[in-house]
Amino acid sequence: MADTVDSSSGSPASEGAGRQNRVQRYRNLRFSEEELAVILLTPVVSFLLAVSFYPIFDTIVGSFHTGYVLDMNPREFVGLENYRALYGSGPLLEQFLNGDGFWNALRISLIYTVVSVPVELVLGLGLALLLNREFKGKYFAQAAILFPWAIPTVINARIWAWMFNGQYGVINDLLIRIGIFAEPFPFLARPDTALASMLFITIWKTSSFMALILLAGLQSIPDHLYEAARMDGASRIRQFRDITLPLLKPTLLVALIFRTLPAFQAFGLPYGLTGGGPASATTTLVLFDHQMTFNRLNFGEGAATATIITAIAAAIAMLYVGTLYEPEVR
Repeated sequence: MADTVDSSSGSPASEGAGRQNRVQRYRNLRFSEEELAVILLTPVVSFLLAVSFYPIFDTIVGSFHTGYVLDMNPREFVGLENYRALYGSGPLLEQFLNGDGFWNALRISLIYTVVSVPVELVLGLGLALLLNREFKGKYFAQAAILFPWAIPTVINARIWAWMFNGQYGVINDLLIRIGIFAEPFPFLARPDTALASMLFITIWKTSSFMALILLAGLQSIPDHLYEAARMDGASRIRQFRDITLPLLKPTLLVALIFRTLPAFQAFGLPYGLTGGGPASATTTLVLFDHQMTFNRLNFGEGAATATIITAIAAAIAMLYVGTLYEPEVR
């Protein structure tokens, strides 16, 4: 005789009871705050170790070796030879001011950063102060200023390369039409104007990004502070000096770090605009590293350059934090 089948085993009631039992077992798991922090952070830390810290460590190790990545033979340990090759010969100051190769790229990157970031900060703060006021079309203006920043960097570079073209560029055509130039000017073919053009483009593109970050900081400042200051007879300049700037310091720190590090590590704009030319006049440090590694296939010096870039970027970040960070803003 056939075995009887328990009709209740697959009923919805029994399935619901089973789910409740599982949920109850999960709820009975009790973790301390430290244990819960370890459980939640382990996937993030593992991901960072795999995709960030390990490549950095491997790059540092590679900077002390020579050879190609795809070679069948193992890489040869050469100590500091890759760094010595980048340094060249001669006094440090002379190398920095007049050297080529690595030193030229470092000089261009520092000029690019030191000139562009302060101008972007001032323009971004001015835009943020204007956009923080009440006026008709305010939200449309806030969305419109993000347009330059939203354009991908390489596409932006190709657009401006066409506009600055010395033969058929729109900018040359406009300047000739209004009588400033009598003939086309090769903006991107001369070392001095090529770097100036690149600075103009990056300021145009990223000032809106600065404004977006600073606007968020301005909107977090309570209005009653300004009302109390106005009741005490404080002028707008004094309100800006005594209220806006002190309370905006944490936001300024974030904005400066977010712009200084990408500016120092600029690649897409010089790559798409001039390819580093003319005569390496717009070759930034990251573009030099790219050329050294993938064009010349010198992986040892390329790794040494990448290590130096990482060290300088870390130093810049620590400098900003040590200068602008205030413990009472925690």
